[in-house]
Amino acid sequence: MANEKNAAFNPQFNLAGEFSINRMGYGAMRITGDGIWGPPKDHDESIRVLKRAVELGISFIDTADSYGPHVSEELIAEALHPYPAGLVIATKGGLLRTGPNQWPVNAHPDHLKEALEGSLKRLKLDSIDLYQLHRVDPEVPFEQTLEFLQKVQQEGKIKHIGLSEVTVDQIKKAQEYVKIVSVQNMYSVDNRKWEEELQYCEEQNMAFIPWYPLGGGNVKALEKLEQIGKKYEATAHQIALSWLLHHSPNILLIPGTSKVKHLEENFEAASIALSPEDLTELDKINQAEVSG
Repeated sequence: MANEKNAAFNPQFNLAGEFSINRMGYGAMRITGDGIWGPPKDHDESIRVLKRAVELGISFIDTADSYGPHVSEELIAEALHPYPAGLVIATKGGLLRTGPNQWPVNAHPDHLKEALEGSLKRLKLDSIDLYQLHRVDPEVPFEQTLEFLQKVQQEGKIKHIGLSEVTVDQIKKAQEYVKIVSVQNMYSVDNRKWEEELQYCEEQNMAFIPWYPLGGGNVKALEKLEQIGKKYEATAHQIALSWLLHHSPNILLIPGTSKVKHLEENFEAASIALSPEDLTELDKINQAEVSG
């Protein structure tokens, strides 16, 4: 691993004008069982991962009521409550769980009310720093969902509001009701479907939180990442994470893992200063080039 101090990007991001957080965060989906269902195989290791994340200086943890369901939030509270100053815990509501790897959407206000109250109880919080709508529900008028979020924000149950898997038009619609401070969409060096949404977030000073930061099965992209990784004594995954930090100043990363060793490897990606030449090579990767 290259030890060169990375001055190419700001390691911090000011979320919602309130929280100065480390842009290398942690996604707490993988500390549950297989299929993101039930408890983890190694409970103690999951607790160690969460404690180690905070020790490393990670100040943003992303979870959801649907991870487990409930398991991820319960483990976070078990490991970290009372929470250290400066730690931002973001959770989500809007999905149901009917079994392993099954995620039906439900953003009806009745369900969101139950989900939010459950999250507050499990996380042992009076207010959620960042509450994210997990999905827009095609069966529920978006206005109803937004009115609910507006109401619970006014009540003080949530401080700030984010969205997930949304278009620019959907973000703009939401902004008619509430202030949106973050968007969480699938995005990676080899999957830039949501580039327009990333640009809009940058213009609006919203956090953009990519999930699935290294797409699967894109052999050419993986080869390029591995090739560049050799220069930095880094893995392809670490280079993919580093590229995201370089790519846009409002990107927050939430790579997930259930192992302390892997967590530490992910965190090291924030110290890789990619050269302008390597950034140019990685910028050339896109879905069209690597699919098929």
